[in-house]
Amino acid sequence: MVQTGLDCDRLTQSNWGMATRQTTLATVIERQGVGLHSGIVTTVALRPAASGQGRFFVRTDLPGQPSIAASLAAVNPTMLSTELRQGEASVRTVEHLLAALVGLGIDNVRIDITGPEVPLLDGSSLGWVEAIRQAGRQELAVPRTVVHLEQPVTIHYGDAFVAAFPSPVARFTYGIDFDVAAIGNQWFSWSPNADPFGPEGFATTVAPARTFGLAHQIEQLRASGLIQGGSLDNALVCGEEGWLNPPLRFENEPARHKMLDLIGDLSLLGDLPMAHIVAYKASHRLHGELAAALGPVLVYGTL
Repeated sequence: MVQTGLDCDRLTQSNWGMATRQTTLATVIERQGVGLHSGIVTTVALRPAASGQGRFFVRTDLPGQPSIAASLAAVNPTMLSTELRQGEASVRTVEHLLAALVGLGIDNVRIDITGPEVPLLDGSSLGWVEAIRQAGRQELAVPRTVVHLEQPVTIHYGDAFVAAFPSPVARFTYGIDFDVAAIGNQWFSWSPNADPFGPEGFATTVAPARTFGLAHQIEQLRASGLIQGGSLDNALVCGEEGWLNPPLRFENEPARHKMLDLIGDLSLLGDLPMAHIVAYKASHRLHGELAAALGPVLVYGTL
């Protein structure tokens, strides 16, 4: 693994252990950047929110500043990202930011955004992790929810699948298989723990993994109106001869990034379930279908 720029030793000392009550941010923090698909520069302000409000976006650039809940009911199917919509208001590529929030245990947050797409930053969740750490976390009066799965759920299309199995702890396993030698077949398995900034925590093992793409697909995707803001500064690009912009942060960084996407998509359930989630050659569409199938069979309780 290469240096990611995150001072994990310092962050570990900031008391980000597992909370027993709902949480929010301690103060406001802003970040600005370009959207992967739109190419539009937007500013995001993460703000404290009251218990029970959950994670939600506010389009501050639109009349009336409409709110969009980060929930399954708001999912609007799209390509190569996750988009949420409420009425005429939408926000796209929410998965990296939502993964950072749920990965660091932030239950309630207002996300003000000045445009239609969340900034990509460096292509990972690392910038959002650092922003959340700087804002700080505070506990609220309401107990946190714990979610259990009591029966298996599986969804597949051809050999691509997502599945969830009952488990006493949360665990995620992701496999990918690309017909490009530099990527090939990769797997990564990870379980959240009480210290997200520890050696095996979210901030150090999942958040730094960057989005990636294949060089031979770039022109077609751009012609279709996608990846207008993509560059070698915010995405890994792989060609037939290897990576165009090495080095990788992890040997299996692409598989880890797919797990990052999965965690962000499953955050739309509100809380990550106590289950073993296994995905292979999956997509945002499959992630969303799994989350929708899990909703009715999850059992909710409090800590």
